Amino acid sequence: METKALASFIANLNYEMLSASTRQMAKQCILDAIGCTIRGSIEAPGQIIEKVVGSQGGKSQATVLSAKPFRTTALNAALANGAFNHSLDFDDLHNASIIHLGTVVVPAALAVAEQIGASGQQLITAVVAGYEVGARVGEAVNPEAYFFWHTTGTAGTFGAAAAAAKLLELNAEQAAHCLGTAGTQAAGLWEFLQEGAMSKTLHAGKAAFNGILAAVLAKEGFTSASRILEGEKGFCLAMTPAAKLNKLTDGLGGGTYKIDENSFKPYACCKHCHAANNAAQVLRSKHGIEPTQVKAINIKTNSVADNLVNNPYPQNAYGSKFSIQYCVVAALRYGKVGIEEFCQEKIQDAETRRMMQLVQVDIDPELDAEYKRNPDKWSVLVSVETVDGKKYLQFIEYPKGDPQNPVSYAESEEKFRSLAVSVYSDGDVDKLLALVGCVETVTDLSNMFDFLVRKDK
Repeated sequence: METKALASFIANLNYEMLSASTRQMAKQCILDAIGCTIRGSIEAPGQIIEKVVGSQGGKSQATVLSAKPFRTTALNAALANGAFNHSLDFDDLHNASIIHLGTVVVPAALAVAEQIGASGQQLITAVVAGYEVGARVGEAVNPEAYFFWHTTGTAGTFGAAAAAAKLLELNAEQAAHCLGTAGTQAAGLWEFLQEGAMSKTLHAGKAAFNGILAAVLAKEGFTSASRILEGEKGFCLAMTPAAKLNKLTDGLGGGTYKIDENSFKPYACCKHCHAANNAAQVLRSKHGIEPTQVKAINIKTNSVADNLVNNPYPQNAYGSKFSIQYCVVAALRYGKVGIEEFCQEKIQDAETRRMMQLVQVDIDPELDAEYKRNPDKWSVLVSVETVDGKKYLQFIEYPKGDPQNPVSYAESEEKFRSLAVSVYSDGDVDKLLALVGCVETVTDLSNMFDFLVRKDK
């Protein structure tokens, strides 16, 4: 029943059903995703994937947003752009489902929209559909499944499939088969984090790729499990015996959407570090704490964050993005935790490494219980003790970027510009900002990135 209900939602959703604020949020998600994609393309994982995708050839259907943009198949463009996007860990997050939806939904939606010449309104509607389905699947299996499974690769496949299905105008029966094929491809394990390996970027790219593949196959009549989510051998029970199937449909189609709960990242690291980063910044600015005077740092957080980012000895730059010890020390030392804070020179800095040994991370029973009651609330309490015996405390209930402490569209534009100017000219960045800003007025998106691709011909 749950799979069919989501399939019906996908088939029936239309632009007129979306409020002005939901439409604007979808545009903000698209903007954030494109910015992260462009800048992520010049990271090492992105360059490898660009090389492989470029070597495959294929029909000129959709644009790979790399330093030298080129067109390839919609499937491979989504693969590349999804992987680029996730390379920085700067992409958005839906807290309650613990899923980066922008990195899977937007690359899939952009690729299909460009291929078929969809309108901007169709793109926005597809993005809302993708966020809705992906978030609901994530909420149904997390936090229990999160110990082994990276939700962006697993539940994210359903989100990408929903967006592609909406753009391809699948009916409810076809959309159900689309979700079935998405579920049988869903994957992404956390073991890579032990070495700070590149696998996480591939989780996103493959989820976007597999989502489109599921939709295209369904449109051609390919059948799949019609109860892929709730079935006794289906996705949810495979992820966890504690699956909450009601999360798949509670309030579905009620006029509010999961995309409106989305959060954006002001820090280029795992979201489980963000509240602690925010606390460290406040302590630094409020009390003028000198890093050399720090005697001890204590971070009280929830059990999920402790499992994922309590990493006092990260091996490389990517691993440091999943080290709450490194991120908090960076916030105290530099006042920010951006892309440049994850260069090899800074993460190996002797003073930084010394300070990381001063950090104690504890699971706080009250914060853990609150997180389990309200999985959208990732609160922390950070204390810093100095050598003169003073102790400073900072509690962060909702860090900057959460919907309760939001990033404005103007702030997202600033973030976009800071990311994209590393790769494209100011003029091209302006054109991209204008494109997304009025995308709902565009009737045919097949040529939306022509001005980028022509430069390389």
